[in-house]
Amino acid sequence: MIKVQKQDFNPDTELQALRGGNPDVGAVVSFLGVVREGSGDQKITSMTLEHYPGMTERQLQEIENEARKRWALSDCLIIHRYGTLRPGDNIVLVMTLSRHRQDAFHAAEFLMDYLKTSAPFWKKEVIAGEEKWVEAKQSDVEATKSWFTTEKKSAKPK
Repeated sequence: MIKVQKQDFNPDTELQALRGGNPDVGAVVSFLGVVREGSGDQKITSMTLEHYPGMTERQLQEIENEARKRWALSDCLIIHRYGTLRPGDNIVLVMTLSRHRQDAFHAAEFLMDYLKTSAPFWKKEVIAGEEKWVEAKQSDVEATKSWFTTEKKSAKPK
């Protein structure tokens, strides 16, 4: 399930709705991303996330479908916010549910690597009154590439 929204979300409420009492779920892996504050002269005042409606949801659905092909997931959720957020605000929630932990762990990591580098969101931070567009870190780019360049697509290469 994909949700791209301005409003905040409650991870516990989302988990209960996603799990829905499914007795086959033996593992739940979740990642909650929040706006960090930074420190010293690098304190973040705000972060603005922009996206193209329609295209964003389509691309997130494609990557979720890819995760479902690679791993035996009972269910999956990606929530990503847009708009102007402040330090401590929730940005993203990824939850993967499966019978066994390895599938849930690998799928969650795969989805987060994609979201950090390739999802169609543009982030602008305000630090000390100056706006700065945020680019993906090279280490995140390499992590994402590794999922698509290995023969073993069921797990991340070592």
